[in-house]
Amino acid sequence: MSTTLTSSTEVDVPVRTAYNQWTQFESFPEFLGGVEEVRQLDDTLTHWVVSIGGVKREFDAEIGDQVPDDHVSWASVGDEPFHTGRVQFTPLGADRTRVDLEIEWEPQGFVEKAGAALQLDDLQVTRDLSRFKSFIEDRERATGAWRGEVHGGDTTGTATTSGLGAGGLPPQTL
Repeated sequence: MSTTLTSSTEVDVPVRTAYNQWTQFESFPEFLGGVEEVRQLDDTLTHWVVSIGGVKREFDAEIGDQVPDDHVSWASVGDEPFHTGRVQFTPLGADRTRVDLEIEWEPQGFVEKAGAALQLDDLQVTRDLSRFKSFIEDRERATGAWRGEVHGGDTTGTATTSGLGAGGLPPQTL
């Protein structure tokens, strides 16, 4: 049985800055609790290593839809663990952005199911967005950017503002 988690925060940076930072998937361990590593394999595929409640899991996730300054959505690849998500960026002014995060996942094993039943995963997502807020506001700029689009898993117009592609990879030829 899957669980859906939602949380939102407002960050005191322009929408472009918040979005650009979110595209730097390899920086996720700096603000997402339980995430030990994210490797950007290509423009749409990431490899995750997570540890939740002492349970370590590895999985790949594919970006299915991504529009600069608007949203990023993803889904795990393969059978386990089931995980999908979407982050939406809404400008609230020149220097303020609302970040809405929705994650659906399927807890496996006793520890994960107990955590979900006690809504500890909801608490984790709220803390993670709070850490993202601190991370980006303290820096006042993103650590990099990927400005390409993804629709149905296909990239279009890959471009960067930092000289690197998604997750720090060299950009594709335009």
